[in-house]
Parts: sequence; structure tokens; C-alpha cells
Amino acid sequence: MARHRATEIVSDPVRYLVPGARHRAEQTIDRSRFICTVQRVSSPADAQNFLREMNDEFPDATHNCWAYLIGAPGSTDRIGMSDAGEPHGTAGRPMLTVIQHSGVGDIAAVVTRYYGGTNLGTGGLVKAYGGTVQLALASMPRVERIDYAEATVVVGYESISAVQQLLRRFESTSENEEYGERATFRLRVPLSRVNALRAALLDATSGRAEFVLSEPAR
Repeated sequence: MARHRATEIVSDPVRYLVPGARHRAEQTIDRSRFICTVQRVSSPADAQNFLREMNDEFPDATHNCWAYLIGAPGSTDRIGMSDAGEPHGTAGRPMLTVIQHSGVGDIAAVVTRYYGGTNLGTGGLVKAYGGTVQLALASMPRVERIDYAEATVVVGYESISAVQQLLRRFESTSENEEYGERATFRLRVPLSRVNALRAALLDATSGRAEFVLSEPAR
């Protein structure tokens, strides 16, 4: 009889793109220099730490405007923005709008402005700040964010080959293996594939596999 925890992954977590590295792009508009720096963040505290780094790097800038989104692309649960002294609604809001429609999650953007002596007007500022974020996103490297769980699988020696084949099929890896009376695999499994892998293992071993799901781990 197979033994495994009753705990089930009720719904698949979302897999989505995030910034692959800190990235920067800039442009000059009517002699004002706009520099956008984007970075992956996992919490509002991360975003604020990133902003402090940008303020330290560009202490003489006229403005360091910012926006961030924590969570899946388009999320509105954990967001933040600031015009940082620009007219209300001309910097942070257009930056956040671009981020929310970028198809990227867990991202913060800071646009640093060095004033060039020409007033751009509210419409010009909206276009400049939003456009500079778009410029950075166009060349920003992306990676996929995946949540993982740890699981332990115990099978007979006759099922080792089946386990190895299923790991490849379900994007999982064996972090450790022990061989005693039976073979024990300690696995790292994408949360979105846990239920399918468990079902496949039980099917492949005629219900004899032991599958124990541990706490989710990034």
C-alpha cells in the first residue's frame, strides 16, 4: 500500500517571468537625461532597499522616481510608486502602468532624471517616464520564476529507472539518493507539477511508491 501525505496542492501556483538581472537604459529628451534601472524584488522592503541604492548612486539627480510590483504580472496587491517631486501623476503612475502591462512580475524600476533646463509639461513628463521604463524593459533579460517543493520518494529497486524517467518528464531533480532495502530519492519538484508527478509515480509502481511532500521551498 502506498503511503503519502493527504496534503494536496489544490491549485497550481503561477509561473511567470521576472527580471533576470539588474538592468539599465537611458535616453535624453530636450536635454533632460532619463536613466531607468530595473531589478527583481521579492518584497516592498526589497524595493525600498533598491531605491536607497539608486539614491546613493545618483545623489545629485534632480529626481529619482520609482514604481514597483510584487507578485505575478499585472498584480495590484502589492504595488508602490512615487513622483519624487515631479508634478502629481506624471512619473510614478505612468511607470507603474508600464510595469503592470509588461508581462513581468516581481519588479522595481527607478527613473533618475537630470534636468536639462527645458520644461516638458505634464504630458511630456508622462511620456518621458513611461517611455524610459519601456526602453529598459525592451532589452532587459528575463527568467522564469518557479516555486518548488521538496518531496521524498521511496521505491523498490525495480522502479528506479521509472523514477529517473519521470523526474525528467516533470522538470524535477533528485537532490540526494540513498540505497538500503529500498531506494530513497529526495526531490525538488515545481509546485505546479507535484500532483501530476505523484500520480505518475503511483501509476508506474502499481501503487507501491511512497511519496511524502515536504514544505514548499523556493
